[in-house]
Order: sequence, then C-alpha cells, then structure tokens
Amino acid sequence: MAEKPNTDGAPAPTPEQEVRRLYEEAESRVAKAAERVVARDSFGEILAMVTENAVAVTRIGNEAMDLVLRNLRVASRQDINRLTRALSRTEDKLEQVLQEVERLRDDLDADASSNGSGTRRASGSGSASGSRSGSGSASGSRSGSGGTTRRRTTRRSSSS
Repeated sequence: MAEKPNTDGAPAPTPEQEVRRLYEEAESRVAKAAERVVARDSFGEILAMVTENAVAVTRIGNEAMDLVLRNLRVASRQDINRLTRALSRTEDKLEQVLQEVERLRDDLDADASSNGSGTRRASGSGSASGSRSGSGSASGSRSGSGGTTRRRTTRRSSSS
C-alpha cells in the first residue's frame, strides 16, 4: 500500500499506528474521568452504601438458607457443633462412672480376699491380682457358672 504524504509532507500513519493513537487517547480520557469521579466525596458515600447493601444481602441470604435447612430438618453446622460438645460431656461423665465402678469392684475384691475367702465373687471382672491397667480397658475371667469371659473397652473421643 502506498503511503500518501500529508499536507505538511510527512508520511500518513499506518492503520496500526492510528489504532494505537486512538486507544491511548481514549485510555487517557477515561483515566481522567475516573480520577474526577473518585475524587468526589459522593463517590465515597456511594461506595459505603454499596458495601453496606452487599453485606446486608449476604446476611439475608445466609438467614434464608438457614431457614430452608431448618424447614427441611437438615442439621446445621451449629447443631452439629452443639451435639459434639454434648456427646463429649456425656463421654466424660460415663468415663468417670466406669472408673468409679472399677474402683468399687476392686474394693469389693480386696475386702473379699482379706476376709479369708479364697474364692472370687461370681460378678467380679478383675484379674486375679486385682490390678487394673491405666489404659481405660479392663478384661478378666469370670468364675462360677459357665466360666465366660467378659471384656469391656472404654473409648475416648479425640474431639473436645
């Protein structure tokens, strides 16, 4: 394509150069306009109102979703956390009761052996020496009718 000289004698710009010049001119005009808008106090006020509205819409959406889940009878995260805490408290109480029962059985076994009777009670669940391991589990043999073995294991939850 032949270049036509301008009236001042300089070669005419190529289409690529003309597009680049127009783009840079439009970019600088938009930048100046944006700076004028942002510099006004009203822009800050509008930005604050938009942010408040976005937070309010998010809150409304979350409450609506909670209501939908509640009406569908689906457990929410809050319900699950509350149940987890209640289960943990119940496990702790049960562990205390089991420890007390084991202590009372040990006391009864010790009393029975100190009274001179060489036989164990039919409901005893400890070992012959009457000692317990501290791991939370106990096993032993039951003498009497049937000679069955009873095993009890206490598990602790890892969550608190």
